[in-house]
Amino acid sequence: MSGQFEATVQVDRAVEEVFAYLADGRNDPQFSPRVLRIERTPDAPTTVGTVFRSTVKDAGMKTAREFRITAFEAPRKIRWAEVSKNMVTVREGGYDLEPLSTGGTRVRIFNVLEGHGLGKLLVALALTAARKDAAAFGIRIKTATEAATTPR
Repeated sequence: MSGQFEATVQVDRAVEEVFAYLADGRNDPQFSPRVLRIERTPDAPTTVGTVFRSTVKDAGMKTAREFRITAFEAPRKIRWAEVSKNMVTVREGGYDLEPLSTGGTRVRIFNVLEGHGLGKLLVALALTAARKDAAAFGIRIKTATEAATTPR
């Protein structure tokens, strides 16, 4: 079983700044409290093939996660796929960014979760939790991005 959750939020910053902030996955702990640690390999600007390795805490359990960037089209689109072997993984995720006439940016984030082995039973619970938090997650992205970038 698999399923998707998503959130859309308007960030009051230029699309190029929002893209640059979100493209550096090392910023994820600023808006995702489940991310305890994250590093980028290679330690160079993000591009297709860049890998982000993290330690996350879900449902009280720490797991290692590894995501590979699969599409990178500045300043509009970022895609990733989880390559780590966990019970529930992200088959595909991404950001879609759209510049707004106000100078701001509409950001859509999504993740398609997939269960493996026993995770096939757990993916429904993970999706329920992710969907319940989706709007708040979007607000955390907005708040962190606006705090880290230059006001218009």
